[in-house]
Amino acid sequence: MKKYFFILTTAFTLLLTSCNEEGKKKEAEMKEPKMREENVTYSPSDIRDSLVMDGFVAWDENIEGKRPAVLVVHEWWGMNDYVKMRVRELAKLGYIAMAIDMYGNGKRADNPTDAGNLAMPFYQNPQMAKQRFDAAVETLKAYKQADASKMAAIGYCFGGTQVLNMANMGEDLVAVVSFHGGLKVVTPDKSKLKAQVLVCHGGADPFVPQAEVDMFKKQMDSIGARYTFKTYEGATHAFSNPDATANGQKFNIPIAYNAAADTASWKDMRDFFGTVFK
Repeated sequence: MKKYFFILTTAFTLLLTSCNEEGKKKEAEMKEPKMREENVTYSPSDIRDSLVMDGFVAWDENIEGKRPAVLVVHEWWGMNDYVKMRVRELAKLGYIAMAIDMYGNGKRADNPTDAGNLAMPFYQNPQMAKQRFDAAVETLKAYKQADASKMAAIGYCFGGTQVLNMANMGEDLVAVVSFHGGLKVVTPDKSKLKAQVLVCHGGADPFVPQAEVDMFKKQMDSIGARYTFKTYEGATHAFSNPDATANGQKFNIPIAYNAAADTASWKDMRDFFGTVFK
């Protein structure tokens, strides 16, 4: 009888503990995010005296312990409020995220000519981009909230090309996501590519013609790369940026915001991360 009572009591205690833990988990999920944001400066180790980059990091303090870490590479305009907004949105999803400043030394652009001049060297010299990307990776890894075994990168336009290049050059990432990025990238190498890849492409993007899309897919298929290519019909270049329409009209360039494509591509990224970060 005593033995039966002991077993029954133990079972009840385990059930109660399980319910309490599940309740705490649900309570944490229901809490409003308690956002922590930091501006951080960093530099590549070998040129520390001549180049200073301005990063932006955010995470939810309601989440305990380590969590996946996501680096975000800006459009050709440079580090601005848009890329910081994306960092905040990633933090709300439960990640620690960091906006990368690829240009450094406070360089920003407010017109296409200056933006093109700032961006072009990184297309011409991917190794320079990797050097600066690596510095950001080490900076984010230093945060106690970052799980260094679960790191990813996303990028927009210029930044989309850069994260694809980083993956193809062997960066130790679980995943990369390109939003309306150019697809003329470093040739993928089966021995180097570790990341799974998601490309979010505007079906009406005049800056990325179908021939470029076909070549990208051909190269990825040739090495058996793990990638997903999503096309959003009617979406043009910069479709995820709410400022794109105004900038397109101001500078007479074919870019525009597309709310449907923005929403769909962000959901596709969330689902993608939900799979790769398991």
